[in-house]
Amino acid sequence: MRAAGVIVLAAALLPAAAYAADDPREDLAPGYIPWSDAASNIELLDNDPRVAPFDALPGNFGFVNSDLAFSGDRAFVGSFNGFQVYDLSDPTDPVLESSFVCPGGQGDLSVHGDLLFMSVEETRGRIDCGTQGAPGTVNAERFRGVRIFDIRDVANPVQLPGVQTCRGSHTHTIVTDPDDSENIYIYNSGTSGVRSPLELAGCENATLTQSPVTTGNPTQWRIDVIKVPLAAPQTAAIVSQPRIFTDPATGAFNGLQNTLSCAQQPVGCLHPSGTQYSPTPNTNTCHDVTAFPARELVAGACQGNGILLDVEDPVNPVRLDAVSDPNFSYWHSASFNNDGTKVIFTDEWGGGTSARCRVTDKPEWGADALFDIAGEQMEFASYYKMPAAQTAQENCVAHNSSLVPVPGRDILVQAWYQGGLSVIDFSDTAAPVEIAYFDRGPIDTPNPTGLNLGGLWSTYWYNGLVYGSEIARGFDTFGLLTSDLLSENELDAAREVKLDEFNAQHQPKIVWEPSFNVAGAYYDQAVRSGALTGKTLTTVTRHLAKAELLAGKGETASAKDQLANAIRVLGDSGDQGELKQALRELRDSL
Repeated sequence: MRAAGVIVLAAALLPAAAYAADDPREDLAPGYIPWSDAASNIELLDNDPRVAPFDALPGNFGFVNSDLAFSGDRAFVGSFNGFQVYDLSDPTDPVLESSFVCPGGQGDLSVHGDLLFMSVEETRGRIDCGTQGAPGTVNAERFRGVRIFDIRDVANPVQLPGVQTCRGSHTHTIVTDPDDSENIYIYNSGTSGVRSPLELAGCENATLTQSPVTTGNPTQWRIDVIKVPLAAPQTAAIVSQPRIFTDPATGAFNGLQNTLSCAQQPVGCLHPSGTQYSPTPNTNTCHDVTAFPARELVAGACQGNGILLDVEDPVNPVRLDAVSDPNFSYWHSASFNNDGTKVIFTDEWGGGTSARCRVTDKPEWGADALFDIAGEQMEFASYYKMPAAQTAQENCVAHNSSLVPVPGRDILVQAWYQGGLSVIDFSDTAAPVEIAYFDRGPIDTPNPTGLNLGGLWSTYWYNGLVYGSEIARGFDTFGLLTSDLLSENELDAAREVKLDEFNAQHQPKIVWEPSFNVAGAYYDQAVRSGALTGKTLTTVTRHLAKAELLAGKGETASAKDQLANAIRVLGDSGDQGELKQALRELRDSL
């Protein structure tokens, strides 16, 4: 366990790959709608531009598209202006089903059954979802926190009371307890200013300082845990405010500093690029957290630190580990792999509104940091950043992602704002590889030569396709293509995974049902790695092909015999062992 200390990575010792030369993504022609683009091993199937009352010129923060959530045949697209619902009955051709205006930013969404949760942090947010704002320092009509909607009728969502919080809600995450089916928990992260106690009782502002803070009940240096009784969601309330940044040795609430203290840094409180660190000087909240219920873990991207929490008791999370990195400016979001043994953190250097993928920006800045989880500790493995330099007219930095469920591999689809998307294989955390990408040219509206805010906020795989929330251009649908790096069997096995709902920050553990596609995926991986060659390859190929043919004819016993013949010649370890196990499960399922 490493609860008290913080591992600091030495920037000078960590290599980073150079940007690729002559990449088709470089120097794409500017445009808004229409646009220029470049793609590899993925295709844009559909784009649905924003329409009234959610359309505005790029750069208008009141109408920015934000995060995504999915339920059944619907996608919910968050916005600083409310949310939109898309019908995915034809998954390659989504149709806007309804829109609900409810301003307040940033519109981070989650769904659970008939409930939709939405983060609200801006002072203009109102209890009644009105558009007239809530002026003044103290306003009884103001809402900042987590809204709760009953969405049984998505055309007419009903707002329940929701939960007001002292710093609003920048993001939130559903956390579930396998021993508690009657409640869910919402981990709320507020990143903005502290409300006056005259507006919301119990709020207590504190001056951010590097001196130990051990007294009072300051709103900073904690998260909110909201309990939502599923039988009575209108009674949802904060049940704890755990101080997950506390130094256990001193009791200081502000126990996690942003990398080294300013006095210890060779250039003071500056990023290696020379820009100011954010936050300065300490970690006082999380930007976003991701839950992995299968291992009762939460990974927190918390301003100046990445942290790992034990959430066996979701009301009282326990910090297991914390890491820091002088290359990271703002720890933004996190994703686990499918067995919870790896975690990727993103760095939103520049806040998502700046050009941070220029040729002058080192690939370890504004990138992903990949960690292996060994016991209760996180061990740094490498960085990954999209390898194509972008222009000064494109806001670009690592942002939101989700897994592509290919059995036997760890694959992620990652949004980079105006850097587009990357599909990344991180099975080897020390050597992640890009296997597909899509990128548009810089937005040239309304300023033809300046930076106009846009790009992909989130890219998530859901039931066979990749969907993207484009800040300015609307809702995108992508289809992955086969290549030398992704076989037809692997892609078909991923498409077999069907979820009833999906929130990227409540990450399910995928279990594949035995199938010839799943077995074929492991077969292709064994061939690709060189683990399956020669006579063994010939034998397995012949028997597997015969088994699939016989199973298709309904000759189950003969198909099982053919699979047994293939199993007999395979080893028990490595890629052969993985294939052997997949064939056994397939045989037993027939």
